[in-house]
Amino acid sequence: MANAHWLFGDQLGPHFVAPGDGGPHRDAPVVMVEARSVFRRRTFHRAKAHLILSAMRRRAAELGDRVTYVRADTYRDGLDKAVGKAQVTVHHPTSHAAMRFVRSLDQVTVLPARGFLVARDAFGQWVGDRGERHWRQEDFYRWVRRERGLLMDGAEPAGGRWNFDHDNRASPPRGVRELDVPPPYHPREDDVDDEVRHDLDAWERAGDVAFVGRDGPRLFPASRREARAALKRFVADRLPNFGTYEDAILSADPVMSHSLLSAPLNLGLLDPAECVEAAEAAWRRGDAPLNSVEGFIRQIAGWREYVWQLYWHFGERYRASNVLGHTAPLPRWFREADADAVEANCLRSVLGQVRDTGWTHHIPRLMILGSHALQRGWDPAAVTDWFHRLFVDGYDWVMVPNVVGMSQYADGGRMTTKPYTSGGAYVHRMSDLCGPCAFRPTERLGPHACPFTGGYWAFLHRHRELLERNPRMTRAVQGLDRLTDLDQVLDQWGSPNA
Repeated sequence: MANAHWLFGDQLGPHFVAPGDGGPHRDAPVVMVEARSVFRRRTFHRAKAHLILSAMRRRAAELGDRVTYVRADTYRDGLDKAVGKAQVTVHHPTSHAAMRFVRSLDQVTVLPARGFLVARDAFGQWVGDRGERHWRQEDFYRWVRRERGLLMDGAEPAGGRWNFDHDNRASPPRGVRELDVPPPYHPREDDVDDEVRHDLDAWERAGDVAFVGRDGPRLFPASRREARAALKRFVADRLPNFGTYEDAILSADPVMSHSLLSAPLNLGLLDPAECVEAAEAAWRRGDAPLNSVEGFIRQIAGWREYVWQLYWHFGERYRASNVLGHTAPLPRWFREADADAVEANCLRSVLGQVRDTGWTHHIPRLMILGSHALQRGWDPAAVTDWFHRLFVDGYDWVMVPNVVGMSQYADGGRMTTKPYTSGGAYVHRMSDLCGPCAFRPTERLGPHACPFTGGYWAFLHRHRELLERNPRMTRAVQGLDRLTDLDQVLDQWGSPNA
């Protein structure tokens, strides 16, 4: 009889049990372990816990008699209950901690990773061929496109350009509350959702676990069928309008034209290849413009893939990076996603979205939540952990590079070429959040001063010696010399959590 194959809770698509190319035996029985200790160790968003358990239990139902589904206190206990000391296989886990654990078990054979476009050894070869000073994300993205023939016309990129980013930075249309696009796919809850919610309630009442955030009707796919329906809806109805306002924010329309596919992708319900191929096919049929299709493909074949590779390439010590020496603790209102305790409208609006859904798109994450944390000097490890726990699509491999490297610039530029932060003018230009706010993006002093504007100058001053050596930051740092009120700005905004 074939060895059993173990599925983690983010390995739920059919490609994780497919034989061949390093997969399990076609007749392998399947093991799944629902370990309560995962939720006991950390305070996750309630909607995230609900989504993961709903997805796992649905997958088990699909697999039927082939699966042994164990609810246990720990993975070790569950595996022992399922197979004892028998040999099992498992595809490459998605975190260093999980990899350490499976490597510690003599009975486990680790198979190659699935759910990504590029094999780890292929990335290592690419890095080795180029040298570590020449493998920025844009270089990697172009290489992936060439290797897979993705959005290519022969040897050249479709449309004669690799990157349509400059076409995808429009401010939101003025005077509208929502984009005029069809709504995203929304799943229908069923008895599985009710069962999971009942269990989570019981765990909380018993004091066994605690959650943060609200668990409203489920917004994200929890099965392969739902994930496929969500992809089809996005490509047909929303992809054509995705690119132009990709970086824009409307307070009453948090989803805009975004796909909402990151959660099912990171659960393994979708394979990235089918997502990018569906988008390219839409362009070739004439159903979606190239700037939208390229922007979407870049998110998956470029950024998502790059983040996965860097997580393993940089290794475990990378998460402790703190070049800027930021050590301030996260304030309680942020830890608990207490949007009602926040006065600044942009922070209140975005934090409220996180509290209510466990999701916002990439610009609120980077340029509002992440930028505020960076300006206040919050401990980057704590910020990373918060993003991991509070976002439905947040996993260790996702958040360590995204937060440590990009959002908090804690690695000093190993991953990105500059810190991603700004004054209130950027938020005002790219959103409708500043109009009803008590603070004014043009003011850096006084009771109506924007915390992003004052915080931006205080951040530049605090790290001037480091940043003025960065060619992309030179002009911004030189702006400090033109501020006649810098001392007062530092008095108001110079301390963490100001």
